[in-house]
Amino acid sequence: MSKSGKSNSVRIISGNWRGRRLQVADVPGLRPTGDRCRETLFNWLQPWIPTADCIDLFAGTGALGFEAASRGAASVMMIEKHPHALQVLRQSIDLLQATQVRLQAGGAMGQIEDLKPDSFDIAFVDPPFDSNLGSLVLERLDKSACIRRGGFVYVESPANMSIPPPEDWTIWRDQKMGEVRMQLFRRKMEQAERNPDDNGSDK
Repeated sequence: MSKSGKSNSVRIISGNWRGRRLQVADVPGLRPTGDRCRETLFNWLQPWIPTADCIDLFAGTGALGFEAASRGAASVMMIEKHPHALQVLRQSIDLLQATQVRLQAGGAMGQIEDLKPDSFDIAFVDPPFDSNLGSLVLERLDKSACIRRGGFVYVESPANMSIPPPEDWTIWRDQKMGEVRMQLFRRKMEQAERNPDDNGSDK
């Protein structure tokens, strides 16, 4: 989670639930993505959020998933393993009557392999801040092919960390904000074709 400082609530920035504040579970290391980062991210994603199917793999406070739902995402799956965080997320879903949000209990790393191909348009990856899991999660998402072509994966990590894109992906946006690095990866629209005579370069 971002090093934006701990708060007992998170504010939805825009959309149907603009200005609503949601409780943050008192869980060690749980920090919501800061307002500036979220505003920047959703400005990047603005053309694609409406009607998108999203997944928030380390839901935590739900800041990213609820923001997407507020801005018109068709569906949001939140994955979270901590029991208290799960309880608070359920309360927030009930409070907002967020029928498009589904909550899945369990660890994100163990559930990626069970995701069906072409299930989502956008994935939010904001693991525990110093866990260095971002690169591994991106690799597993690529292997599972659960992100549709032209879809996005957002990875939040420490500012000094740069994650390279897998072969089938490009870096769509890359920005540092304070102690946070924001990287938005996009899956290529077409699978790279291989020519045995071109040393493996893409056509």
